[in-house]
Amino acid sequence: MNPLIAISIGLREISAHKFRTCLSMLGIVLGVSSLIATMALTRGIEDGTRKFMQQIGGLEFVSIVSKEPSSKKFEFANLSPGRTLRDAEALKQSANFLSHVSPEIFLSTAVATDGGGNPDRRMVRGVYPDHFVIGMHQIRAGRFLTPLDVERGSRSAVLGDSVAKQLWPDTPAELAVGKTILIDSRPFVVVGVLTLYEMEEQARARKSGRGSARSSMSRWDPFRQKNETVLIPFNTMFHELRSGAFPLDSLDTMKLETLTVRVEDLDYFQPALEQIRSILDITHRGVDDYDLETRQDWFDRMERSVRAARLSGGLISAISLVVGGIGIMNIMLASISERVREIGIRLAVGARQRDIFWQILIESILVSFLGSLLGIFASLGLIEILKSIAPSENIPVLTPDAIFLAVGFAIAAGLLSGLYPAAKASSIDPITALRYE
Repeated sequence: MNPLIAISIGLREISAHKFRTCLSMLGIVLGVSSLIATMALTRGIEDGTRKFMQQIGGLEFVSIVSKEPSSKKFEFANLSPGRTLRDAEALKQSANFLSHVSPEIFLSTAVATDGGGNPDRRMVRGVYPDHFVIGMHQIRAGRFLTPLDVERGSRSAVLGDSVAKQLWPDTPAELAVGKTILIDSRPFVVVGVLTLYEMEEQARARKSGRGSARSSMSRWDPFRQKNETVLIPFNTMFHELRSGAFPLDSLDTMKLETLTVRVEDLDYFQPALEQIRSILDITHRGVDDYDLETRQDWFDRMERSVRAARLSGGLISAISLVVGGIGIMNIMLASISERVREIGIRLAVGARQRDIFWQILIESILVSFLGSLLGIFASLGLIEILKSIAPSENIPVLTPDAIFLAVGFAIAAGLLSGLYPAAKASSIDPITALRYE
């Protein structure tokens, strides 16, 4: 049978029974639209998760943390110097899978403006310039710390946006650069101000003026550390602030509060971790008093949650498609009962049973295909509604594979639901059919 003829006959049957056909398509429309909208929503959540991960350092971020030595190495724990600057230097020189290494030391001390305002106690960090890339920072005004700042031990400081606004509430970030602040009563020149990092809810509250300091402190804020940071050169931190507080420390033996690295290529992530361990085993004299914290497990848990949400939405959509398939089967059976005499005449004048079978099956697929097209248009409106209520970090993203998948499922539902009516129509006896009134 010519497929074009079968399609034209199917369209004629659909136009002859518009209301009944629309009712049978309803399940397909709901199934396709909900499936596309669900995939768009989960894709938006996935993209938002990846973007958030990049803002806090990405999957390439690895933190070297301290831990208790294992029972086999516990007797030799005193042989290890712990996390020191030697670890950072060894990793920087020997770990070719790493792009950046950032040792850090902290000190909670008073920070104030040079105008003699009330000092606030803040966590001041001594860092290397690699901290800028590892922490995925962005400069709003000025510049970041340079290797020359570290080498000379200059009194330079980079402030988070929240710190700059608290010190100079009515001063733009550009004008804050060049001002002097007092860190533990020592003058430091502000050379840069970081970009403000905030979630959508915080941005809306800030723009509307409804946010309060107390409410913002009570909420979990993943960007608080970046916004409230005070960064100074590593050597300056040691010589100006730490050496007096810890007189027995030297620059080489001083314990680091944080040691973070960035893997250059995720394709070599595991070899990079093995390389880090082999180097630290040497600097720690074989004592396993360190561990490597990655974000891979956290990201995998998020991925599993997104996949579970996508699967749940897909199952709900599949139920709608099954209902739509049942509706198509009903309309095809009703169509056959009305066309028994027509089928008998066609068989009598030479049509084969397989011609009748393919005619009914093509009509069933055609109904599901038209329903899927309507479902695509319905999904566009549904996605626009979701965009208006979803957070901007997780805004739904429509992708071609979601459309193709939904249409494919709809056509498959039409194919399966048309098999029984097609088989029943093709098995009609032509003599009995000609006598049918």
